[in-house]
Amino acid sequence: MLGIFYFSKMDTLNANIEKQPRKFLPENFTVTSWEILQPYFEALQQRPLNSVPDLEQWLKDLSELDAVVSEDACWRQIRMTCDTTNKQYEEAFTYFCMEIQPRLQPFADALNRKLLDSPLTKELGAGYDTYLRSVRKQVKLFREQNVPLLAELSVMAQQYGVVSGKMTIEVNGQEYTLQQAAKFLENSDRALREEVFRKTNERRLQDRDTLDQLYTSLIGKRDQVAQNAGFANYRDYKFEDLGRFDYTKEDCFQFHAAVKEHMLPLVKNILERQKAKLQLDTLRPWDTDAEPAGVKPLEPFQTGEELITRAIACFDQLGPFFGNCLRVMQQMGRLDLESRKGKAPGGYNCPLAETGVPFIFMNAAGQMKDLTTMVHEGGHAVHSFLSHHLPLSAFKEYPMEIAEVASMSMELFTMDYWDIFFSDKEELRRAKRQQLERAITIFPWIATIDKFQHWVYEHPQHTVAERTDAWLGILREFSPEVVDWSGLENYRAIGWQRQLHLFEVPFYYIEYGIAQLGAIAMWKQYKENKQQALDNYVKALSLGNTKTLPELYATAGIRFDFSPAYVKELADFVQQEMEAIG
Repeated sequence: MLGIFYFSKMDTLNANIEKQPRKFLPENFTVTSWEILQPYFEALQQRPLNSVPDLEQWLKDLSELDAVVSEDACWRQIRMTCDTTNKQYEEAFTYFCMEIQPRLQPFADALNRKLLDSPLTKELGAGYDTYLRSVRKQVKLFREQNVPLLAELSVMAQQYGVVSGKMTIEVNGQEYTLQQAAKFLENSDRALREEVFRKTNERRLQDRDTLDQLYTSLIGKRDQVAQNAGFANYRDYKFEDLGRFDYTKEDCFQFHAAVKEHMLPLVKNILERQKAKLQLDTLRPWDTDAEPAGVKPLEPFQTGEELITRAIACFDQLGPFFGNCLRVMQQMGRLDLESRKGKAPGGYNCPLAETGVPFIFMNAAGQMKDLTTMVHEGGHAVHSFLSHHLPLSAFKEYPMEIAEVASMSMELFTMDYWDIFFSDKEELRRAKRQQLERAITIFPWIATIDKFQHWVYEHPQHTVAERTDAWLGILREFSPEVVDWSGLENYRAIGWQRQLHLFEVPFYYIEYGIAQLGAIAMWKQYKENKQQALDNYVKALSLGNTKTLPELYATAGIRFDFSPAYVKELADFVQQEMEAIG
């Protein structure tokens, strides 16, 4: 039977993950080609299943094989994003996508069908329910003709990182990546901010057509995948593919409406406050992150090494287990934190299914937002550690709507210990205020990106001009009329191109909004009873993907709910906390 357990006390947790010995594959086995993998898939396909123990062992062997293949693929992607200029890394990733993955998928489908066809599957017990639900979904979606299309899409999507990784600008005679240059937008020198803002967007305009063409190609192939699988559009296909069993597109539309009604007024207040703070008659887009004259931008760290050292100390204060997770990652070389030329944009935590200790990738440049990214990805890493004990790899593939609760809650939990980053009390106050403002201001952008994706895939034959018009219309819908964009229309028209999710992980964005509500609810619980909240956090994350989203949220002590009334309740709470901080 499936062994699911809860951690009841924080002091029982251990971050020292040991890789389990292989029992199905040789210890020295490495993925080099499909030919070397094929015999193991064939053996599983041909193995007779005569009893429940037979089936359970078959599932364990399949899990081991999946973990080895998954971790190999992850390392190929990690290496390529860490250095987009390395052709060997790019070729290794492309080889996996084009030569291994397409041959693997028909076997994966056959093994899924073997599992579902076995009468023994009904005897596995309730712990397997969510896993089997996912398997049924995979069988429903699989089409042989989509295998090469999905392989092409995997390779094409990574071109976004290649293009973006080459973008740099010069400021004061020095070359910066766009991530590094963003720190100047916090500077009190308004002329410098405007210069950097314009240079950044002019650089993006140089690749506007390239990224437009890439996105158009991606949309066309994605729509074909959906048509092949019998769906009216890619949106409907992707909702199934992402396993959105617990909410619908109508719920997403309700979320958009709730954000417009209850979050936009708060965002308007935040922007008006910024305008008054800077004593400006007109707030321009290069002013929204700036500090007044005489106030230095927040600088929580200077180097990547300092960032991880302070993050570990911060997590230690929250609970020794949390700090030990980052400490183990540091010791194993599972961190690449600083921005540099040739590195893909963005940040992520990549779970590694076999060895268990994940990898954090980000583009730190010494800014406040980098501190937030570090603790955010650290929350994801904690989730990886907590779910690694689960017996099957599939049980660890938790839904993004709970994964982002893990990361966003950590952003808010750790604020109690940010004095490790800011010894000055006024800087600490500013940092906390910025964090809470970000917790609110992110909602309209999430709604914008999500609604834009619905439009894009409902109208797959659109022209670039039609797409631009749709983008600008949706952007205006979720933008308070406080920031003056006059004369900058070309920059605004390509704003969507900086969102890598649109290119690399389509429809993965509403999760941030759902989870931010969950994280705010977790923080509310934390402020009422810290230990209970942390215990509930650990219990929920330890369940991986063995429960439904409503059940995972309930275990965390919160509601899976993004109705207007609930959005208002949580928005009001954050507003009160911001007022208390001042």
